[in-house]
Amino acid sequence: MSRDLLKIPKKLRPVTLWVHPEGRVIGSLFLRRHSSNFAGEEEPFEVLNHANEFLVMKREDPEELRFYNKASIVRLEYDEAAPWHAVEAKPLSCALHMMDGSLIAGQIKKAMPPDHARLLDYLNLENERFVKIHLEDGKVHLINKSYIVCITTVDEA
Repeated sequence: MSRDLLKIPKKLRPVTLWVHPEGRVIGSLFLRRHSSNFAGEEEPFEVLNHANEFLVMKREDPEELRFYNKASIVRLEYDEAAPWHAVEAKPLSCALHMMDGSLIAGQIKKAMPPDHARLLDYLNLENERFVKIHLEDGKVHLINKSYIVCITTVDEA
């Protein structure tokens, strides 16, 4: 039997990580060609919020594979492949105040049950270690909740 039959087909997705204490790391995540949760390819959000403690990243400089502990990842940034357009979710504008003093402002866009669609409800989802926030420039940041000091709402008026 060929070893290739045992491999799971994956695609590389360019990302930037901020890792504590290393700092900024540029490379690519290995994503499955088919998501187990949604139609289409696996997203970085799924990889970071999966129960596994480590993820695999292909570094560019130096060229090597690294296994990063998700608890040490402060945030991950990537370009959104397709514009977000879920009708059933109301975008929640907010600003995340980080432990390093930085401020990340954008929108959280996730379909939630109507009686649990507050910002607090989204932040308290137990099975999601990382918050997905959409920035104005089309970038997506996945923020480790452990590195957030507080979150404030932003009025869109």
